[in-house]
Amino acid sequence: MQTTTSSPSRGDVTLAWQATAFSAGPTGPGEHERAETAVRAAYAAAGLAPPERVVWVPSPAHGTIAAALIAGHREALEKAGLQEYTERLAPLIALPGGAGGSVREAVRTLPWEKARTAASSELGPREWAHVWARTGGRLWNQVNDLVDRVRRAIGELAGDDAEATALLRGATLDAVLGQHDAPFLALADHLGRLDGDGHPGDALSAMAEVARNAGWWWPYERIAILSERPAELHRDEPGRLHRGDGPALAYSDGFSLHAWRGMPMQAGFIESLTDLTPARIDAEENAEQRRVMLEIYGYDRYLAETGAKPQQRDSTGVLWRIPVRDDEDVVMVEVVNSTPEPDGSYRTYFLRVPPRTLTARQGVAWTFGLDARDYTPQQQT
Repeated sequence: MQTTTSSPSRGDVTLAWQATAFSAGPTGPGEHERAETAVRAAYAAAGLAPPERVVWVPSPAHGTIAAALIAGHREALEKAGLQEYTERLAPLIALPGGAGGSVREAVRTLPWEKARTAASSELGPREWAHVWARTGGRLWNQVNDLVDRVRRAIGELAGDDAEATALLRGATLDAVLGQHDAPFLALADHLGRLDGDGHPGDALSAMAEVARNAGWWWPYERIAILSERPAELHRDEPGRLHRGDGPALAYSDGFSLHAWRGMPMQAGFIESLTDLTPARIDAEENAEQRRVMLEIYGYDRYLAETGAKPQQRDSTGVLWRIPVRDDEDVVMVEVVNSTPEPDGSYRTYFLRVPPRTLTARQGVAWTFGLDARDYTPQQQT
């Protein structure tokens, strides 16, 4: 099988799979061809005939609705207002005699379980846990959070229709996650289970190749539905979905997620915050949105304009606390950089610390991973 990336060393495969999990941009013709070849290889590895048709859709939302159509739920989908999707997808998946049943278990579940059982037996429980922690475990929370967010947003396409929402959520569970299978593939790669020379036609190698070239996909006996990767994906430094001037995750068909530092936001909410005032922040009913407003407005500006009083001060700084209705307090330590700026001034910073913090010293110590009693800097910088 042709691969799109050279085999990285065992030490950096997790980073390579992290890049795959969060890759975005147009899926080109060459990637289509490689993904389709890999899908056929996955079928062959499972002992199945190749799909008669491979259908590309622009997003997992379209793929999920196509899967729900194959399952015979067109009437329920259209009752929920999804007729535009069903009319577009129905001709693409129409085959005389139908698409056949899902082969996800044969193509994805069984090969992975077989590989996992063999590796776990070879390594033993303790080493298995260590290897997972060094590879897939490093990616799991970020990737799984993104998958959960996508699944939830797909369900929300049905609005208040509970039946259609449940159908859509169920159809997302029938997908092979493509690029979002990265945590498992990072582990398999680290263990050498994706090496083509040693495992010709191996199902995991085929899944890995699809993952490098496509998003979620739904395998059936006679048809395979493949979704494109996102057109755009924006994250902050800790890896959370984050964007202030548009969707943090966007597919070419308009399916998208908005988020600020990982917190789900309604479309247009961030862009609407151009006239923020302390009064508007205090009046916001939604605690998460109020916290985002505070962050965008600036904690120091909010403290100054509301006449807030410091809670405590010592030689390390000043402790401030902002009560947030229906949420935990925002607690910060105001510190002054001891190194002067080029113009001779000294810059002031606000450090977010845990709500339980009682003193500025305790807060500053926490930023260094220390207890207040152990924080004795020889020289402040």
